[in-house]
Amino acid sequence: MTRRLPRRALALCAGGLLLLSSHPSVAHADPVSPPVAEAWQAPASAGLSKDGSLSDVAAVSATSIWAVGQQSVWDVWQSRGAITHWDGSSWNEVGIRNDPTGAGSLRSIAAASADELWAVGEGHDGLPYLARGDGASFDRVVLDRLHVGDWLGGVAAVSGRVTAVGRRDGQPLMVTGADGKWKLTHLPDRGTLYGVSLSGKSEGWAVGDADGKPLIMRQSDGRWKPFKTPDIPGGYLRDVHIDGPRRALAVGGVHQSGGEVVPLVLSWNGRKWSRVTPPPGDVRLYGVTGDRKGHFWISGVDLGQPGEAFLARYDGRTVEPLRGPEADTSRTVRLQSVAYLPGTGTVWAVGHVVDASGRYTDVIERFGVPKP
Repeated sequence: MTRRLPRRALALCAGGLLLLSSHPSVAHADPVSPPVAEAWQAPASAGLSKDGSLSDVAAVSATSIWAVGQQSVWDVWQSRGAITHWDGSSWNEVGIRNDPTGAGSLRSIAAASADELWAVGEGHDGLPYLARGDGASFDRVVLDRLHVGDWLGGVAAVSGRVTAVGRRDGQPLMVTGADGKWKLTHLPDRGTLYGVSLSGKSEGWAVGDADGKPLIMRQSDGRWKPFKTPDIPGGYLRDVHIDGPRRALAVGGVHQSGGEVVPLVLSWNGRKWSRVTPPPGDVRLYGVTGDRKGHFWISGVDLGQPGEAFLARYDGRTVEPLRGPEADTSRTVRLQSVAYLPGTGTVWAVGHVVDASGRYTDVIERFGVPKP
C-alpha cells in the first residue's frame, strides 16, 4: 500500500517469524522485566535482479502472496516493473502479457480474490500502468482516458470493483472500474492521492496531501468527497487501511521547519479522524495493515537505527515499535508495505536493503502473531 515519496519509500530486511507477546519489548530500551521472545528470521528475497526493490504486498492465502516492485532502479533504460508470487515454497516472477513496452515500475498491488488481482505503476511508454491478474499471469489494461502525465500510486479492490488513485495535472485523481466500465474523478483543488482502501463496492478511504496538509477522501454510496482532516501544516499521508466500519488507520509524516520529518498516525473511530502519538525516533512510515480485530501493523524505517528492520504495532491505544536484531549500521533497511494474512496469524512486509555502496536488494519479512 506509498506512497511514500510516490506511494511508498525504500528498503528493509526480510522473511522472518516474529513471535509477539501481548507486551512486546523494544530493542535498545531498558526493560523493566526480561524481554519477550522476538525472533526475526534471516532476511528472505524474491530474487529480483540487481538493484531490486519491492513496493507493495497483497496476501491471499498461505500459498498465494503477491508483491510488486522494480528492478534496476537506478537505470532509467533498464529498469522494469516486477510482479512476483509466493506459492508456499518459493518466489517466482510472473509476466505481463499483451504489452511489448512493459512496466517501468509498479507501486501497488491489490487482491479482490485469488483470481482477481490489480497492479498499478507507470509504463515505459510514459502512460500510467494498470494490469489485471487472474492468479496465473497479468494483462495490461489500457484506458483511453488516461494520458501521459497522469500518475497512479495506489490501488485497492473488492470483488467486481477496483479503485486506483494518484494525480492528474496536479490534482487528486481516482480511477474506478466496475462491471467493465471505468470512471475517472479528479478534484479541482491541488493535491495527490497515494493510498486507498475499500470496505465494499461503495465504501472506502483514500489519503494523500493537498496544499501542504493531509488529504483524506471518503467514498460513500459510490461517490468520493473530501473529508474533514485534523489541521496539520506540513502533513501528508501515504497509506490507509480499513479494519471495520469504525476502525481505520492512516500513516504518513509531517514536514517541519529545518527539513525535519516526524511520523504521523491518524485513527478513525467511526465519527472523526484523530491524531495518535507515533513511535519515537527518526521514523518514516509507509504502509499499514490490520487483522479486522482492532490490531494494526505499520511498516517503515527508523533512520536513527537504519540497519535494523522496523515495524510498529497499534492496538487501538498506543503505537509500539518492533525492531529486528542489531545489524551493520552501514546499511539501511526499509519496509515499504505490510499485509496481514487472515486465518494464519502472519504478517508479511516487503521493501529493500540499501548497502554502503548504494546497491538495493529486495527483502521480505514475515512474522507470526500469537492468538490472545
